[in-house]
Amino acid sequence: MRGFTKMKHIISVLVDNKPGVLARVAGLFSARGYNICSLAVGETEDPAISRMTIVSEAADIRILEQIIKQLRKLIDTITVTDLTRKDFLDREMVLLKVKFPAEQQRAIVAAANKFNAKIVKHNRDFAVFELCAASEDVESFLKSIRQFEIVELMRTGRVAVVL
Repeated sequence: MRGFTKMKHIISVLVDNKPGVLARVAGLFSARGYNICSLAVGETEDPAISRMTIVSEAADIRILEQIIKQLRKLIDTITVTDLTRKDFLDREMVLLKVKFPAEQQRAIVAAANKFNAKIVKHNRDFAVFELCAASEDVESFLKSIRQFEIVELMRTGRVAVVL
């Protein structure tokens, strides 16, 4: 599609909570050569139903629209919603393990405090920070903390709800 710029799409999929459903959904993306940037799956208020929040980057909107159509055809799919152009609230959690030398502790804690990240564990060598925030805020936090030595980084992927 001429003039289309690559952008991340957030797709919410309600599915039956059954074995193999995740593999079939991931297979749709894989078969078309699309990467899943993040994927969060969990039970809803009904334990028989799970919600998948899938973030994928699309260079061609037609292929993404085809994936959404195919998702809707899967037997275990209940609903598929592309949240990208809707009003939604998203969150992502990150756990970050950083070297915590005495001479840098104040600076590290100050950087974390700017984003309301909290220390969940620390010793004389390392500190583990937790942040649950909008994805843009998580990115800003990570950018600011990269000046220190990151030992491990774990992200949950985005979850989102339509407003």
